[in-house]
Amino acid sequence: MSAPDIHLFNHHAMATWFQVRIAGGGRDYAAQAAQAAFALADELESLLSRFRENSEISRIAQLRPGEKIRLCEPVFACLEIARRMEQATFGAFSISPAALNSQPAMPRWSLLPDEFAIRCETGRLEFDPGAIGKGFALDRMAEVLREWDCPSFLIVAGGSSVLAGEPPEGSEGWACGLGDEDSRPRKLLANASMSGSGQGVKGLHIIDPRTGRPVSPRPRVWATAPTAAESDALSTACMVLNPDEIASLLSTHEHWAVYSDSGRL
Repeated sequence: MSAPDIHLFNHHAMATWFQVRIAGGGRDYAAQAAQAAFALADELESLLSRFRENSEISRIAQLRPGEKIRLCEPVFACLEIARRMEQATFGAFSISPAALNSQPAMPRWSLLPDEFAIRCETGRLEFDPGAIGKGFALDRMAEVLREWDCPSFLIVAGGSSVLAGEPPEGSEGWACGLGDEDSRPRKLLANASMSGSGQGVKGLHIIDPRTGRPVSPRPRVWATAPTAAESDALSTACMVLNPDEIASLLSTHEHWAVYSDSGRL
């Protein structure tokens, strides 16, 4: 049996290039499904970007202590995941370390599920969803592709995150790497995500939320998880955590894995 055709589509959003690969079916139908997924990525960018004055992230930054605002479902869901990943990684992942550039302490905030709202407790909520927003977008784009009955897909966000659906027929998974095409690790992914973090491109840009200081130079890391939002946050956190903390983290999350150039951690 011949391998199915792989239809490839590209789109620029969130300051990077997104790519959707869909296995099987007709190209015209696959193109419509990909465009629906790209349209959602554009919508999420308008909601999550801290560089857009009217985004919900920018509106959150205007809250004073004690004030709250109601959020749309995607933004509330993204912040729920961010809070969960902050707790799971012992505070090594956070969407607000950039706030330490303009205030002496990390701001505190609460989510109000019954109201779909966020309340500012202290400080100014200067959120930067960059370390989780693209992964969250990949997860939501995957939902769109499945709704379009395109379950066999691979979605790529720049050189930092990939999310695989069902593998192409006759294959065990999508062969994935991050960064350069010949970069390591390369893995077969199916219904899972892989994300990478490092300091080779932007330098010492990763901040330890627990200290407010840049992380010292260290090797790149890759993380795999069931969702792209998780793998994005996990790879960032593992640039902050020490080896013992990473081992403790992975011991309680069997579906997560972390790799370096030298192999699995």
